[in-house]
Amino acid sequence: MARKLRILLLPCLMVVGLFVSGFASFDALLAPDAESIPRWNSFDPESTTTIKVKNWNLFLKNYREESYDGIARIAYHRVSLNDRLVLRDFIEQLQSISVSKLNRKEQLAYWINLYNATTVQIVLDHMPIESIRDIDISPGLFASGPWGKKLLRVEGEKLSLNDIEHGILRPGWKDPRIHYALNCASLGCPDIPKKAITAKNSDSQLTFAAKHFIDHPRAITIPENNEAIVSSIYVWFKEDFGGSDAAILDHMRTYASKEKKKALMNVRSLESHRYDWNLNAVPVVATASTGS
Repeated sequence: MARKLRILLLPCLMVVGLFVSGFASFDALLAPDAESIPRWNSFDPESTTTIKVKNWNLFLKNYREESYDGIARIAYHRVSLNDRLVLRDFIEQLQSISVSKLNRKEQLAYWINLYNATTVQIVLDHMPIESIRDIDISPGLFASGPWGKKLLRVEGEKLSLNDIEHGILRPGWKDPRIHYALNCASLGCPDIPKKAITAKNSDSQLTFAAKHFIDHPRAITIPENNEAIVSSIYVWFKEDFGGSDAAILDHMRTYASKEKKKALMNVRSLESHRYDWNLNAVPVVATASTGS
C-alpha cells in the first residue's frame, strides 16, 4: 500500500520541485544530506589494530568480473552456499569490531568494506531481481530500496546503509572520492573495488576508482556540441563535488586521463544527467539442451 501511495504522490512532488528549484536541483532534493552522526566521530589515533579482509578479497576474486564495456559485475548466480556463509561471517566479524577504537584510516576502510559487502549480501538474499531498487524494504512513505533499513548492529547501535554513507563517511571524511568506492549494485554506479580497502591502500584505491569512473562514459559523455551528459551522482551529491558545474568539471579534470581532460576543457556546463539502475550482475548464459 505504501509503495502504491508513493507512486501516486511522486508526480505531484515532482511538479512542485520543478517549479521551485528546476530539474537537476529537484533530483538533488531526493538524495540524503550528509548529516554527521556524532556517535561515530570517536577514534583512537594511536591504534595499530588492523582488520582482516582475506575472506572479502577471496569473494571479490572469485565473483567480481570485468566486462567488455568496462563495467565490473558480480556473478551473483554463481555464488556457492559456502561462500554465502563466508560472506555472512565476514559481515558479522566486522560488526563485532569496536570501530570507535580504530584509527581514522582503518575506520575509513572498515566502513567502505562493510557497506559494499552488505550490499552484495542483500542482493544475494533477494535474488532474482532486476534492480536493487526492487528490494523495497526501507521504512518511510517515499523510501525505496534497502538503504534505509537498519540491517546492521555495530557497538550495539543499529545502522543502515544510508547511515554509513550519509551519516558517517560523507560528513566524516568530506572526500568526494568515497563516492567512487561505494557500490550500490547498479550498472550506473562506480565499480565495486577489485580488492578490499585497507588503511594502507585506501588513498591509492580511492584515486584509482575516481580515475577509472571519470574516464568511463558512465561519468560523463561529451557529444560534438559539448552539451555534456553526466552521471546523476554529480547531481545528487553536487555539494560534495564543489556545489557548481564548474567545480564538478574541475574535479573531473583532476582525475581524468590526458585525452579525457582535453575533452573536458571544452565543456562549460552540464546539460543533463542519467543513471542506470539495472543490477550489476554477470549475465546468466543459457545453455541449449540437446535432444536425442
